[in-house]
Amino acid sequence: MAKILIIEDDNKIRAILKEILEEKEHDVQEAADGQEGFKKLEQGNFDLCICDIKMPKMDGLEVLEKAKEAGISSNFIIISAHGTIDVAVEAVKKGAFDFLQKPFDLGRLEITLRNALDKTNLVKETKTLKKKISKKFDMIGESTPIREVKEMIEKVAPTDARVLVNGPNGSGKELVARWIHEKSKRADGPLVEVNCAAIPSELIESELFGHEKGSFTSAIKQRLGKFELAENGTLFLDEIGDMSLSAQAKVLRALQESKISRVGGDKEITVNVRVVAATNKDLRKEIEENRFREDLYHRLSVIVIKVPALNDRKEDIPLLAEKFLQDIADEYGARKKTINAKAITQLKEHNWTGNIRELRNVVERLVIMSGDEITQDDVKKYL
Repeated sequence: MAKILIIEDDNKIRAILKEILEEKEHDVQEAADGQEGFKKLEQGNFDLCICDIKMPKMDGLEVLEKAKEAGISSNFIIISAHGTIDVAVEAVKKGAFDFLQKPFDLGRLEITLRNALDKTNLVKETKTLKKKISKKFDMIGESTPIREVKEMIEKVAPTDARVLVNGPNGSGKELVARWIHEKSKRADGPLVEVNCAAIPSELIESELFGHEKGSFTSAIKQRLGKFELAENGTLFLDEIGDMSLSAQAKVLRALQESKISRVGGDKEITVNVRVVAATNKDLRKEIEENRFREDLYHRLSVIVIKVPALNDRKEDIPLLAEKFLQDIADEYGARKKTINAKAITQLKEHNWTGNIRELRNVVERLVIMSGDEITQDDVKKYL
């Protein structure tokens, strides 16, 4: 069942539409002119609005335009007895889902309604999914170091500046990269992740830039690289300190010229990609020892974000533990367990060499091995 608003000054047409929609068990409201209709749109959360064009006080296209400006998400089906191609095009340009001419073809009306509501449901599902993803990857903590990281993300994300994320293993570097992408103008584009440490040096160039068929023994077909797959989005190069020098040279060229060439290919391909890199290494020391290119370092480190170790933000442990308890309960389909204050104190006293990842694993272990409430004794026993 959908919530639908009919804005139509003709009483008979309004009554017919209402009858058709209520037969489908939709919740239907009415407005006799554009001004009344717009007020109802502002007050109610409608899935769909069926709106006439020629009406007193405010015409249908003005209602549509004002609704879009106000951020009202309802889909619009514009209707008119004076329909022309120009009017239909203008309605769609202003954001209408479709345009129907009076008198209605009932078959066409039914299909248009179904498609419009399908789109509304898809948008709702997408928003719900994004909220779930955002919640899953939320950056938890109120300590000074983590607040500084959040502030930097807010400033940097809307730009296209390259970012180098530095921090120890398990501290949340990938999370920082994800939030930079989610808060950027590229959020609707892809976020493509490459773990440079996990790919053998002889394959990293093919992974990043793709290859042409026959360019080497196992290249049985053409393959697009991560740079191309990240077009109009963000490419996250994790553990870039482990990348080979030859691959570094090609990445540098790609960043300088916004162009790549597939392995075994001569054609230059223009790419539009924002690069965020991460490492747990001291790249300046790597440069001194000739393991990392200084020119690439300066290309990547327009902005440097340092992610704190968990030992430097232990006041965030209670919030992190609560989040992990909830996440684990959701994953297991079980009731969330509690953790008492003494157990939290015990967790704070631990030396977290594995950082957030280690804490998450410990909380999961405690959930499995402890009773309904996790106690200090449980932490001492299983930590």
